[in-house]
Amino acid sequence: MSEATQVAIMVYPGMTALDALGPYEVLHNHPNIDLRFVWKEVGPIVTDSQVLVIGATHAFSETRRPDVILIPGSSADTATMMADADVLAWIRSAHPHTRFTTSVCSGALILAAAGVLDGHPATTHWMVTKSLLAFGAEPRPHDRVVRSGKIITAAGVSAGIDMALSLLAELEGEQAAKISQLLIEYDPQPPFDCGHVSKADPELIAEAKRQMFAAAANPRDFVSVPTVLLRRFKDVIAKRVRGGKG
Repeated sequence: MSEATQVAIMVYPGMTALDALGPYEVLHNHPNIDLRFVWKEVGPIVTDSQVLVIGATHAFSETRRPDVILIPGSSADTATMMADADVLAWIRSAHPHTRFTTSVCSGALILAAAGVLDGHPATTHWMVTKSLLAFGAEPRPHDRVVRSGKIITAAGVSAGIDMALSLLAELEGEQAAKISQLLIEYDPQPPFDCGHVSKADPELIAEAKRQMFAAAANPRDFVSVPTVLLRRFKDVIAKRVRGGKG
């Protein structure tokens, strides 16, 4: 029997639970998947609702070369993770050795801050799609899942399930993915056809934005955002200098 595929889902304080738990449900029943929730240290992680707690099962230090990494998003703490040196260092160290590097929702911005998406097409939550441009990525606002080489990004929250099914098909074959889809009875038939911004009316979009901005308020952003911007500025300058020397 082949060695199990190690899938590391990063968890962190303030994360959006379904970004991680949707893919978890798709992947965790397969016997050839070694699934782990990783963070700086093992222990409880309080998600963005401040109600649901997820356990980090492994530390970054014991998950140095996973086969797959998955980065979830957050309503209020995406920028905090984008500015976190330990998070960026782990992604940058792990990414060259992965079979697949993936994200769900605004987790794409964390990958982008680590330099992973530079020059790649990508998707993320519709509210922050344009932010990808600042990190050299090509936004694909109408795509639910985007693959570029070994990088796979998913749009907002629920799109993580679609991404995980595609990932499982790549790892273990289409039959395994189909069985997983059937086991979780993933057959979406939503009562309303407004799940993408292109399908929603202006009033609905305005209210959704209002609620999102309220949920995203985070005093740490006064430090995190300038840190991210300064780091990106330095990266761009360094890239231009290297290009000039070539």
